[in-house]
Formats: sequence, C-alpha cells, structure tokens
Amino acid sequence: MPAPTTNKDTLQRNRLLTRSGFFLLFLLAPVLNIFRYDLTETHFILFGFPLSFNLDLDWVSHSAPAEVAGQILVWFVLPITVLVPLVLWVAWKWGRIYCGWLCPHFSVVETINHLMTRITGRPTLWEALKKGRRGKFIHWTGLTLVCGLIGFSWALALLSYLLPPIPLYTDLITGNLAFYPSVFLAVASTVFTLDFLFARHLFCKYGCAFGVVQSIAWMTNGRGRLVTFDTARAAACRDCTRACDEACPMRLPTRSHKRAKFTCTQCLQCVSACREVQKDNPEGSLLHWEPGQPNRQTVLIPVHQLDTAPRKGRT
Repeated sequence: MPAPTTNKDTLQRNRLLTRSGFFLLFLLAPVLNIFRYDLTETHFILFGFPLSFNLDLDWVSHSAPAEVAGQILVWFVLPITVLVPLVLWVAWKWGRIYCGWLCPHFSVVETINHLMTRITGRPTLWEALKKGRRGKFIHWTGLTLVCGLIGFSWALALLSYLLPPIPLYTDLITGNLAFYPSVFLAVASTVFTLDFLFARHLFCKYGCAFGVVQSIAWMTNGRGRLVTFDTARAAACRDCTRACDEACPMRLPTRSHKRAKFTCTQCLQCVSACREVQKDNPEGSLLHWEPGQPNRQTVLIPVHQLDTAPRKGRT
C-alpha cells in the first residue's frame, strides 16, 4: 500500500525552481559569456574563453597531420563521445525529463496553457473551439500581447547566442540595429508568437527532434521511470472528472500504457493532480512515478466501466 500523501505537495514547487533557474540560465548565458557562438569571431565561447578546438589556421598549415588529428580527437571527438551517451542514458532511464524539468520552451507551454485555461476553460485553442468556448476579445488581446512579448524575448535571446550580446542590446535600445539582425528578430518573433499561440504543445510532440530522441531512448527501456496507474483501485476514479488528463500539458491519456505516452515529459502534473483529488484518501494517489515493469502495462479503464455492481430494476 502506498504511503498517504500530505496535502502539501512539493513536487511542482521543485519543478518550478528547476525550470525558473534554467530559464534564467537560458537568457543570461550569452550575456555572462557562459556559452555562445560568436559569428563575428567565428568560434564558440565557453565560460568566457574562446573555444576554437585549438585549430588555428596558421598552426594547422605548419603542423603534421598526426598533430592536427590529435587536437581534433581531444577537443572535438572525445567530448562528443562522452556527452552524447550521457544524454541518451539519462533519457533511457527518465525519458523526457529535460523537457519537463528544464526546457525553456516547455515552461512557456505551461504558462500559456494556464492563461488559456483562465480565458476559455481549456488549455489549448483547439479544445476551446471544439467546446464552443471563445472567451472575451479583451482577454485574447492580452494573451496575444503576452505571446508576442515572450516570442520577441526568445528571438532576442537566440540572437544573443550568435552576436555579442551587449552591443546587440545597445544597438536595439538606441535604434541602430543593423538590417539582418532586424530581419531575424522580426521573423523569429513572428514564428515564436504563432507557435506559442497555436501550436506550442504540438511542437513539443512532433517538431522537437531532441524530444523525439529522448522518447525513443526511453521507449527502449522497459524499466524506465514512468507514470503508472494503480488499476486495482480504479474504482476511486469514479468521482473524479479526469483531473489527471486535464492537468497534462501534452494532452496525453495519463492512465494509459507507455506507448500512448510516447511524448510524456515527466512533468508529473498528472501525479500532482491525482494527489490533490485523493488527498483525503488514506491510500493516497492512484498515479505514481516509478520504474516500469517490462511484463506489465498500465491500461486505461474508462470510468463508465468501473461500476460493476448490478443495477436494481425500476419499481
């Protein structure tokens, strides 16, 4: 029997801390020269130091092939052979945990989902239109402005990874931004704004190559961590209005089998929602984040099938 959960669920608070910290890192990394690529100098900058793999053209032209190959091996091949397996191993064990706990784009997805729910009662535009909930014009105007502001900040942040940030911000404030950076900001801001308004979680599902790679690695591990459903206590779902499914930012059937949750980001909002619904239940939540069992699949049980007691005939 799982331990009862307390009324104060700290799971999402911990996620908020990790997501906020990584979002700030995403915005400030170029400014602080933690990591960026300088197009003007044509090399990476890592922790304030130029990262050119020690392959100066003059040095290459006067060096033996073995020396050049050694530099490429040490500064390029070896880091990749360490980093790529590490990322795949993390995804193999925990799935898209980067997406759910760190990814700046997914943080925006959750934020706008929350705002959309307040406007229409549904987290996505398509669900709202299907339910006939259009919201008020003034609210949509505000949401569009928010998406536009976030889209512009994203475009500016990405541009600061390619151009020296301080001169970029100075030129932007003084109105002296060059033509090509201006075009980049305009196009990227428009694309991001449209994405955040209409297709944010769809991009996470189908457009993010890094997310798909994580999902594939996770699916190959039958013991990888996932959200499981306690089918033995499925009757406890009878009085719930699918709070777990409604809480999922990716709009997945949270009580279903692993294949149906291929794009799960391990944000565990479904678990938190179930904990809240079952907070007065001494047996606790029906959803748990735990290692999978290769020979066991959790199966979605429709609520209308839970009541197996015979119905009394009308008198």
